[in-house]
Amino acid sequence: MKKNGMLVALIEEYERALMDYKLILKSISEEEFIIVRDYETENKDCMSIQTVTFHVIQSGYTYANYIQSIFTKEWLEYDTEIDSINIAIKELGEMIVYTKKSFHNNWYKTTKELEKYSFKTRWNVTYDIEQLLEHAIVHILRHRRQIENFLKKN
Repeated sequence: MKKNGMLVALIEEYERALMDYKLILKSISEEEFIIVRDYETENKDCMSIQTVTFHVIQSGYTYANYIQSIFTKEWLEYDTEIDSINIAIKELGEMIVYTKKSFHNNWYKTTKELEKYSFKTRWNVTYDIEQLLEHAIVHILRHRRQIENFLKKN
């Protein structure tokens, strides 16, 4: 039996976005990771590379939880402290593993079968699985860009 091509493609792109994100983290110092970059923002998740990274990981778990909610009531609210680059890189890896597991045996369903599932998110948007994964990928890309812009300012 063959895995659903749409899911495989989206997970591969998710991993690719994470790989690029991790490359940036590997290229900076611990000081650059924790220093506050935006004192004017009201969003505590956007003050430093550290807080942005925590937000990216926490959001990744949330996306996976929505997918998993089709099959189980289990919901993991991510709250691990990200106090170093090494922990951030490790936790980004754990997040994608959790995401892959959230599909359970549904890797083998057809796209048509998967389209019947939808999620009303806590930010009040309704997605199907494909749209949620696309959102997850773009979320990482946007925050990778934000970090690149933080680093350009120095």
